Amino acid sequence: MLLYLRYALSFAALLLLTGVAMAFQSAPTEHCPALDASNAKQREALMDYACYLRVAPGEPAYNAGTPEELPDDAQWTSADGNDLVFSHTDAVYWIRLNVRNSGDARQLWYLKLSYPLLDKVAFWHSGIDGTSVTHTGDQYPFMSRGVDYRYFLLPVTLGGSENRAITIRIESSGALNVPLSLETPDAIIAQSNHLTLIHGLFYGALLVFSGFNLLLFFSSGTAYYFYNAFYMASLGLFLFAMGGFANQYFWPDSTAFANTSIPMLISVSSLAMTLFGRSFLEIRPGSRADRILRGLALASLGLFLMTFILPYNKSIVLTTTVALLIIGSLFLVGLIRWRQGYLPAKWYVLAWSGMLAGALIYALAAFGYLADFLAREIFMQVAVGAQVILLNYAMVQRWRLLNQKLLNAEQSARTNLELKVHERTAQLRNTMRELERANRQLATLSLNDALTGLHNRRHLDNLLPELCAESRRSSQPLTIALLDADHFKAVNDKWGHDFGDQCLQHIADILRRHAKRPRDVAIRFGGEEFALLLPGTGADGAGKLCEQILQDLASTSVVTGHGERVQLTMSAGTATLVSGEDQRELFRRADEALYRAKAAGRNRTEQSEPETC
Repeated sequence: MLLYLRYALSFAALLLLTGVAMAFQSAPTEHCPALDASNAKQREALMDYACYLRVAPGEPAYNAGTPEELPDDAQWTSADGNDLVFSHTDAVYWIRLNVRNSGDARQLWYLKLSYPLLDKVAFWHSGIDGTSVTHTGDQYPFMSRGVDYRYFLLPVTLGGSENRAITIRIESSGALNVPLSLETPDAIIAQSNHLTLIHGLFYGALLVFSGFNLLLFFSSGTAYYFYNAFYMASLGLFLFAMGGFANQYFWPDSTAFANTSIPMLISVSSLAMTLFGRSFLEIRPGSRADRILRGLALASLGLFLMTFILPYNKSIVLTTTVALLIIGSLFLVGLIRWRQGYLPAKWYVLAWSGMLAGALIYALAAFGYLADFLAREIFMQVAVGAQVILLNYAMVQRWRLLNQKLLNAEQSARTNLELKVHERTAQLRNTMRELERANRQLATLSLNDALTGLHNRRHLDNLLPELCAESRRSSQPLTIALLDADHFKAVNDKWGHDFGDQCLQHIADILRRHAKRPRDVAIRFGGEEFALLLPGTGADGAGKLCEQILQDLASTSVVTGHGERVQLTMSAGTATLVSGEDQRELFRRADEALYRAKAAGRNRTEQSEPETC
């Protein structure tokens, strides 16, 4: 493990040295050469014509609000073809660019600043028609940019032989990336379409994978499917915010939240990746790795809360450091599990290797140690995409491993059975009877919930289509009621899961007591989610039954191990089968009614009315 750690640290040091080596040192200049906007080669070499001025706090020009307030003897520095990249600083940066149109016709270009996370950006462009100014940035509403685009675009219109001076003032609490380019409208549209396709495929794939894993979680109840969906969704939202899309589409007018959202989403992603890694790698509870990952999860949760208190320049450093620490820790834990013989860890380690490299490079670019932030963003998306594919492949391998174990166990049992059959021919009849009895018991167990003794989700899925078909044939009503315990997570959090299980058994007893007709079926199909199948019962009867159950539950209490009495409540939603409706639509309406009951204050019953065209 020390060898792997040494390699990881060496790699990080190499990336840091690369970033430092890319820093530029240019001599002061008194004149910024004019760029011919009609010359494509000069536009591509824009940074050869740009000059910048750094004004630190305390200097006379620090509070300058316009170019005219800058001192005449300011020491402007030529960019010398380098991207303007600055790590965290309190200084204000001014950038100057002189452009001219050597052609005869009037033309339009766009000066593009391809980094969305800047607090305050001001553009002045002066020409024969005077000077105009644009104030924008994250600390202003999004539409202050003038152009509905995630990057900053400044229209530059030049008549024939016209010259124009462009001055930019940038102030931000984070790192400063100032990738400037001068583009024609056609080039802007082409690049936007290309990047829209890339981002659409990337975020669309993340959304599909997240939804697929969420469905797997709901269908199987396996925790790591939920954690994987949570991780992919939170990481996608973080990259969405870093790319400027969230500020454009989600909170364009929330200027205070624009900065807070970045460290907040980093901490959420850190928590998600920790929970997923701990679940997928099957970390033994109480082990050192388990204690470390629990501590990192708690640290992520604490940082999430602190992002609303700490200033951005401190919270972004803390959350990024913890995120990199978590990625490295998960990588090492994956290596350990791989060496312990846990085969799915192999693919997990491969997935996390790319993520580790991508996160380091992306962090260095975001903090101003590497130039070309857009290229690092694409690299991070490639790393995340590869990781998502490998992680989902790892889950497939994990499923195959479990399935193979089951097949091996079945094959072993079958072989032993055949040997016993050959050895004990005389006992064949008794053996077959025992096997049949065991199969019946297994079938019974597969259709019942072990904790409460009620039927389970599988029985619901098997029985509901049959009851719907019977109701349509016989024209008898069929009603389904979905019930959910209110604030049950708080019960588990406060008194523990053992007491929570006791509460679930108490709820099951009440359901059995009220659903007492021979054909009524009580089901537990989720954690604290229950269902009643009521053939021959209409909407009014089902509503009265649910009200009786809710009143019975609210009037009783469950005693904790410390002698405290806890009263539980439930919310219920009912739906009655109508003509032309199948079991999925019936279940959906009942579920919507349950959500309405929750939204209306809980501890109540809502009846779903048939939808009309």
